[in-house]
Amino acid sequence: MAEAKQEISAAEAAKRASASLGKAILYIVLYVVVSALVKYLITEILIKIYADITAYEVYIQILLAFAFGYLIISQFAWFFYWTTRPKYGHPTAAAIRNVIRIIGIGALAAAIAGGVAGGAAGVALGGFLGMVVGFASQQVLGQAIAGLFLLIARPFRVGDAVIIAGEDGTIEDVSTLFTIVRKADGITVLIPNNAIIGGKIYLKPKR
Repeated sequence: MAEAKQEISAAEAAKRASASLGKAILYIVLYVVVSALVKYLITEILIKIYADITAYEVYIQILLAFAFGYLIISQFAWFFYWTTRPKYGHPTAAAIRNVIRIIGIGALAAAIAGGVAGGAAGVALGGFLGMVVGFASQQVLGQAIAGLFLLIARPFRVGDAVIIAGEDGTIEDVSTLFTIVRKADGITVLIPNNAIIGGKIYLKPKR
């Protein structure tokens, strides 16, 4: 929350973007090194002392891939956040970061599933899992992308009196997934962003 409120200069944002990219590269190198060390330890060292756990190597590698993959995706998401933060502000940058994270995690799961199965079966399994993840996250991803469009196009701003999706009130916040409207009677309405895109937006004149 503190990052959202404080002003960030272009130089500071560029510095943090470079740091995030550097961390992502570092995690990639660490993953390659750790994965190779684990493979060597299991197939060359432990097997000589009668501790054959080669059957479990694939599960250990999957855990490593998920762990390092999530760290790498997160750092790339933060890289895009700090790249876009000075120009578009925190809400838009946060929306871009969340969309990249969602897509990245889905692609990571599909890639790992395909790699484990291998061959044509791996391609089929990876594609199938990708479709499953895509359908499962369709609603959330659709809302996030719609929120990104709203934050970039800015048809309304915080404090504007509007009528959107049949709700009459004042814009209180525009987040990645929801636009928050406070009605005259004090009721707060969370409107999914994909319900706003493609619909009519009425902007009331300012008093």
